[in-house]
Amino acid sequence: MTANNPGFRFDTNDLQWIHYEGGPRFGYPIDYDIAVLGHEEELGRLDLLIRWAPDAYCHFHRHVATTTSLVLEGEHHVIDLDDDGNEVRHDVRPAGTYCSGPGGDVHMERGGPEGSLVLFSMQEPTGRMFEVLDADHNILAETTIESFREQAREFAS
Repeated sequence: MTANNPGFRFDTNDLQWIHYEGGPRFGYPIDYDIAVLGHEEELGRLDLLIRWAPDAYCHFHRHVATTTSLVLEGEHHVIDLDDDGNEVRHDVRPAGTYCSGPGGDVHMERGGPEGSLVLFSMQEPTGRMFEVLDADHNILAETTIESFREQAREFAS
C-alpha cells in the first residue's frame, strides 16, 4: 500500500526499533526507542521516530541539526537547562504539537505519564545530528546519520 491509498495505515510494529537505557551514572531514568524512517546523506537529512516509556528520558543532549518535531502520541516534555543544570523552561507538548528550531538547543526530553511518540526530521549538511552530554556539558557521544545507520545494521544482525 502507498500513502495515496485511503486504506493506508502506518504501523509502528513493522519498524526496526533500537532500544536505549541508561544506568545509575546518569541519575535519571533513561528508556526510549528510535526507529530510522529515512535519510538522505547528501542533504544531511534524517527522519526518526522516537518513543519514550512513561516518565522516562532520553540522554541529556545538544541538537546540532535544525530539528522539526511532531508529537504523534502521548505527552512530550522538553526541559531547557542553563549551564549549571538548572531548569529554565519546561514545555509540555501534547499530541499534535509541531515545533521547529535551529541547532544549539541543550535540553532533556521525556515522555509523559503514558509515554510519547514523536516524529523528528533533522537536517545538517555535515550529517551531525546531536551530541550526548554529561552534567557538565562535556560531549560523551556524537550522533550522525552514519552512526544511526550502523546501529540499525548491528541491531538487524
